[in-house]
Amino acid sequence: MKKFINAVEQVEDQMIQGMVKAYPQYLRKLDCGNVVVRSAKKENKVALISGGGSGHEPAHGGYVGEGMLDAAVAGAVFTSPTPDQVYEGIKAIATDAGVLMVIKNYTGDVMNFEMAAEMAEADGITVKQVVVNDDVAVKDSLYTVGRRGVAGTVFVHKIAGAKAETGADLDAVQAVAQKVIDNVRTMGAAIRPCTVPAAGKPGFELAEDEMEVGIGIHGEPGTHREKLLTADEIVDKLLEKILADIDYTGSEVAVMVNGSGATPLMELFIINNRVADVLAEKGIRVYKTLVGEFMTSIEMEGFSISLLKLDDELKELLDAKADTPAFKA
Repeated sequence: MKKFINAVEQVEDQMIQGMVKAYPQYLRKLDCGNVVVRSAKKENKVALISGGGSGHEPAHGGYVGEGMLDAAVAGAVFTSPTPDQVYEGIKAIATDAGVLMVIKNYTGDVMNFEMAAEMAEADGITVKQVVVNDDVAVKDSLYTVGRRGVAGTVFVHKIAGAKAETGADLDAVQAVAQKVIDNVRTMGAAIRPCTVPAAGKPGFELAEDEMEVGIGIHGEPGTHREKLLTADEIVDKLLEKILADIDYTGSEVAVMVNGSGATPLMELFIINNRVADVLAEKGIRVYKTLVGEFMTSIEMEGFSISLLKLDDELKELLDAKADTPAFKA
């Protein structure tokens, strides 16, 4: 294993410290673990908290700031944060308007965030939640009951965060977050694995002429392994599954082509070239496109495609101001 690290046991802490030192105008770190919150606390509006295992940078700490999250909690690499960490994050950002938790659908994340919410509610803090399950590849896995939460979570952060900035109440912020979840679908593929520092070796192996279809964001298996196809053929395969899950006919959509950590922008734009052409052929209008690294898997060489079906409310909130280290609008 070759990585630019100091010691395996210091990876997450030093990563968070480095992030806060890079962006002190946005972030400050709590003393209770790897929890970052806005440097200037939001008042009298619904606050948002999200998080999960480290290794998905810039998610989730990179999305803390105006128009998105108020706190992000980072567990060890690909490991859920503890309930105590989440609880401290909730307490640090809580306002009289309440707190919305945005949770990716992994069993550990759901359990630990819900335990933290119970602790916070015992303190008189009003907490509600949504669970993101945008992955169309795998219904049940070693990590989930139901579908996994993957890159579409970033759309939830953006749109629910924008709604909260308007002064909407907790029920309204939760409702728009759920609307995004109901209308976003994602699927990915990978051609090379990542190495979790604590493991010291790749999480799986692929031959030079193989790819994994439907891969998860922790390197967990997808639907199947097959011979490597061209970029256009892979896009067609992923879009076929996504478009079969929601009827996007005649709709406007937001597109996210998300890199897994080691996929060059050159290749992501080649992928988007095909995505745009396929959607145009099917009469699906692209309102906005995001290409880059939004929710990674350390240095996995792969990508995912997310489509969000839009209405006027979602378009307005997607366009609303956001000012965070990793996302600006």
